[in-house]
Amino acid sequence: MAYRGKKFSGSKSSESRALNLRDCYHPFSRQSDFHKSPAKYRLFGGAAGPGKTKALLWEAMLQANEVPGCDTLLLRRTYPELESSLLAYFRRDVPRRFYKSYNESKHVVTWLNGSTTRFGYCRNENDVYQYQGAEFLFIGLDELTHFTLKQWQFLTSRNRCPVRGSFPCMAGATNPGNIGHAWVKALWVDHAPPAGFERPELYDASDYDFIRARLDDNPIYANDAQYRKTLEALPEHLRRAFLDGDWNVFAGQYFDVFDIGRHTARPEDLRLEPWLPRWISIDWGFHHPSAVYWHCAVPGNAGFQPATRGDESQSRRQDAGATKSSGIVTYREFLQNGLSPRMLAQAIVERSGREQIREVFLSPDAFAHRTAEASIAEQLGDVLVANGLPRPAPADDDRVGGWQWMYQLLENDAWVITENCAKLIDGIPLLVRDERRIEDVRKMDGDDAADAARYGLVSGARLAGLHALAADDAPPGGLGTQGSGEPHFVHGMPLGEQIARQVSATDPTSRAIHYQRLEGEANKFFRPKGLPRRRHW
Repeated sequence: MAYRGKKFSGSKSSESRALNLRDCYHPFSRQSDFHKSPAKYRLFGGAAGPGKTKALLWEAMLQANEVPGCDTLLLRRTYPELESSLLAYFRRDVPRRFYKSYNESKHVVTWLNGSTTRFGYCRNENDVYQYQGAEFLFIGLDELTHFTLKQWQFLTSRNRCPVRGSFPCMAGATNPGNIGHAWVKALWVDHAPPAGFERPELYDASDYDFIRARLDDNPIYANDAQYRKTLEALPEHLRRAFLDGDWNVFAGQYFDVFDIGRHTARPEDLRLEPWLPRWISIDWGFHHPSAVYWHCAVPGNAGFQPATRGDESQSRRQDAGATKSSGIVTYREFLQNGLSPRMLAQAIVERSGREQIREVFLSPDAFAHRTAEASIAEQLGDVLVANGLPRPAPADDDRVGGWQWMYQLLENDAWVITENCAKLIDGIPLLVRDERRIEDVRKMDGDDAADAARYGLVSGARLAGLHALAADDAPPGGLGTQGSGEPHFVHGMPLGEQIARQVSATDPTSRAIHYQRLEGEANKFFRPKGLPRRRHW
């Protein structure tokens, strides 16, 4: 097409009208780079203020005017966002004489050459299916990180045009942040298939072009000292995202205290003595990856956070290490999908070697979920026990309490992750708050690593002696947490072992009393439930 360096052989009249429309638009340098990019999928943006939305709007309108009889589509996540951005710009910037009609109820512009530009929104995940069966030469998504990968992928199937010689393509404009941050960053910034990309072998990096733009790329705002001052005054993670276009931080980030270097270390820099307490945490999955982490408790004077950076974080680590009593090192990870429980257990055995593992904490759903004659927990446990490892216990699954505990460990420099745990290190900065439950982390593809780590940090806290760091006397605790209060029982684990884990008394008399009480509670829990009474009508 002419505007992007691809000459379209349309009629002379339509080309003339397109030229006239272009006379109304004078793009900045980075906007021109965006329009001229030959990539099938383009991403424009980074920082706030470089004219992303306007460029996306004009790309759709110009393509519609250059290819007679085609359809183009522009989307926002919600209607109020659509009304205040794309529609507002269209009404303000496009003279009435350049289009045939505008349908206010359907938000569809019909151009003089018969092409259309539709403005839409997709508030709910399935709203994209309203476009099933449609064909669009160009699809533009404003604030792309507000959309999900599934929505984007479905829309790619609508990106086609029957007009001979046309070039169907899509584009997004966005700042870093929000629910789609991870997959957008992966596709355009890291040039890698993201979690949830079902056919990663089909990913072609040459299809994805990221046109990075900053505030200085917009002459209108480049010298606007007041607007710059406003951005400078934002909290650090917002300032880095909106002013610098930094894709490593974003609005809504849950673990905004996480810092590479402060909370990570090279494995060879740590000396994890063989007698230190070690345990494993597992988030079971089959279609989603099973995530496994190995943890070690270390005393505060063990120097487990070596000073590897010559900056302020170095002194913070040294000060924190001098005062805290102990900490946790997460030193090994294993993620893979498609493994049976026994195959996963064997992989854990092989990677554990001769290490003395005291506990194995497994996601609670694995105790109820049965894939054959036994539960996942039973199958996995049989292999572990046969190889000298403990039978799994249900991990604490208090999401809110667990995330808060993780945050507190990071804030107190009491948790270090070795650099070979790459998935966990990459995933923590991408976790965002759930808007409906602000204390929780929003579920997303690729959060398996964080879930598995959370199980290990909460359920293994007593092994590390870290209860003193919690706001209360102890972190949220379930089975395996001493002094956790109410008895807790699950199917798929020997009763004697369940009771033993819940008795914290040391003298024989007290232990006998607790055992007797817990056995009585267990009998009630495992007693067969009666059938409901039959109603007589």
